[in-house]
Amino acid sequence: ASAMAQSPGPSCASLGPEEVLREIQVSLLECKVCFEKFSVGQSCRRPRNLPCGHVLCLKCVATLCHPVLKTLECPFCRQSCSTEDISPCLVLSDMQELVFRCSTSSALAHRRTEDSQSGVGLASTALHLRAALGGWGTLVNPTGIAALGSTMAVVHDGDKKVVMFGPEGTKLFCFGERRQTSGGVCYLLDVAASPCGHLVVTDAGDEAVKVFTSQGRHVLTVQGSFQMPWGVATDGCGDIVVSDTQAGTLSKLKVDYNRALLLENQTVVSGLQHPKAVACCWATGNTAVAEGISDGPEGHHHTRLSVFTTDFQLLYHTDSFSLSLRSGLRLQVSGVAFDVDGDVIITDSNQGMVWSLGDPQRGPVLTPLVGEHLVRPVGLVSVNNTLVVLDAGDHTFKIYSAERT
Repeated sequence: ASAMAQSPGPSCASLGPEEVLREIQVSLLECKVCFEKFSVGQSCRRPRNLPCGHVLCLKCVATLCHPVLKTLECPFCRQSCSTEDISPCLVLSDMQELVFRCSTSSALAHRRTEDSQSGVGLASTALHLRAALGGWGTLVNPTGIAALGSTMAVVHDGDKKVVMFGPEGTKLFCFGERRQTSGGVCYLLDVAASPCGHLVVTDAGDEAVKVFTSQGRHVLTVQGSFQMPWGVATDGCGDIVVSDTQAGTLSKLKVDYNRALLLENQTVVSGLQHPKAVACCWATGNTAVAEGISDGPEGHHHTRLSVFTTDFQLLYHTDSFSLSLRSGLRLQVSGVAFDVDGDVIITDSNQGMVWSLGDPQRGPVLTPLVGEHLVRPVGLVSVNNTLVVLDAGDHTFKIYSAERT
């Protein structure tokens, strides 16, 4: 009965299935005080029943509640009630999960029907989970992943910070002990693989970028110019792109790997807001970076994705608020990559999903790629028609293969 207190405006009989889903999302699945989507994952956005039958999110209940009397007045009908009489609205919570699954399934089916005959990227194929590897004990709070041929390198918070996995998921070896020597590491955040087979890591502990061979031998340390190096990627020439989340910059490093020399260290983009995940497309030369934005006095957090050309001119950017309007979901960009077509792919840590944004030059077209088996994805790599997703929620990396439908 409480859910029906906020009924859809148009007659559902005159709407198609997709229109009905959209109407439910707008009319039933958002708080009519703050107009934020209800969310089971975010405790402050969970729907709550008032005794009068109206529904608010938990944050609005807390805002409207008298701090001493523990009572509030319904903003719609002005009926007073005690906080003890407010209960979870399980009907809307269950409906939200159902609508989310239906929306995702519908979008996936539409994508496969429309795109299966064109393109070779991930957005034109069906993705299936093939393996979930690692797990607690093998990986501890992983934060970055890179592909070195068929070998995967994962950085995490274990005793040895870099773990190497073989093609079948076998743990090969690990390196990167915490110590104050040239080859030691402190607190690694991300890893990238160069075309010539080296591994590059960002070390926030001593504000450095470090280069190792594929066998874990230290080659080079670059420090003195970074405040908080975070994301790292390499382009097709082997140049290194690093995001500095505290300085708000992207830097490009030219390195002679054979002679262990830093040839150039240049700031190519400045004025970014807390840039973290970064990716380079070897096919197009484009670079993508995810920023963390805080707006307003209450510090509302969202993310922004910016894509730059080879010479670091802004190609386009979009934020998670705009993407959320397209999907009806509250997205949080936590990782970024490019597929073989040059399409941008992102991980969404809020929804536990992977999305394709399509061709940067045509603007973002939000398409779901993976909507199952993920808890809190924080990074990914794309290798041909295989997607490897790093999941910090259960300390694994998950391999999804693409099959032509």
